[in-house]
Amino acid sequence: QVQLVESGGGLVQPGGSLRLSCAASGSILSINVMGWYRQAPGKERELVASITSGGSTKYADAVKGRFTISRDNAKKTVALQMNSLKPEDTAVYYCNANVVVVLPGAYRSLEVWGQGTLVTVSS
Repeated sequence: QVQLVESGGGLVQPGGSLRLSCAASGSILSINVMGWYRQAPGKERELVASITSGGSTKYADAVKGRFTISRDNAKKTVALQMNSLKPEDTAVYYCNANVVVVLPGAYRSLEVWGQGTLVTVSS
């Protein structure tokens, strides 16, 4: 069984910073793309940022220049540094990973989600 466990959410004032972390565990052979998504109340889940195993990154236009995604392949972790936070960044943030897992006699590709962590930006 593969799990993604997130940490680091909370309440922060506008202009402040937060750092989200996500750790993968289980019978993982490799992890391809890792990313962060968010879902605000009444809105669809959207991609915030993603990073490949080689370090190539992609950001939503709304967070470019403010958020930075990074990963440690050896530790199977991904982090999201969020600076200059705005009230519109308020959402539940989900970690996502495309992993290859080891099964008896086979490998399988899976998309895995974390349980989500709430980020609230408010004064």
